[in-house]
Amino acid sequence: MPRSKNSVASRARRKKILKMARGYYGARKNVWTVAKNAVEKGLLYSYEGRKQRKRQFRRLWIQRINAGARQHGMSYSVFMGKVHENGIELNRKVLADLAMNHPEAFKAVVDQVK
Repeated sequence: MPRSKNSVASRARRKKILKMARGYYGARKNVWTVAKNAVEKGLLYSYEGRKQRKRQFRRLWIQRINAGARQHGMSYSVFMGKVHENGIELNRKVLADLAMNHPEAFKAVVDQVK
């Protein structure tokens, strides 16, 4: 009995990877072995990037809250300590949005914690 190579599935696998490599520079877009390595690395970067995005947004929110709090004579750490102390249930994302886009509402929060 002859060996079955299943070239249909092999071709489909290669096509899938080469389709993902579209837009890459040089041989990375059309040479199978190079494209396979580039796509695998890109998938690893995208996985890690999804984790890093959460960290980066938290850092951004903290910077915005700090800038807003300092305009009212308070540091970030003191402000956040008093927010938790007073039981205000606003997270950093909301506080950062208030500090940046609604300064009067942020001022009300600062006055409430003072």
